[in-house]
Amino acid sequence: ASGGASITVRDILAASQGQPVPQHGYQCMSRCRVLPTLWAVKTHIQHSSQEGYSCRVYYRKLKAPWEKEQKKQEAAGRRV
Repeated sequence: ASGGASITVRDILAASQGQPVPQHGYQCMSRCRVLPTLWAVKTHIQHSSQEGYSCRVYYRKLKAPWEKEQKKQEAAGRRV
């Protein structure tokens, strides 16, 4: 495993919010591939560099602002 934030199922679901839901499966937001399970999407992300494109990098770039926003919301919640 390389360094950086790991991609979780929660990250995959967060990335897909607001997107049209495929009839069967889950969509990799980086390459718009529909896969049958969340586990399949996570495996696809982990091994996508073998296909010539790294979905892992895409999700890591998305994850950083999500974490920053989540920390900001948690801090705001504690002040209330």
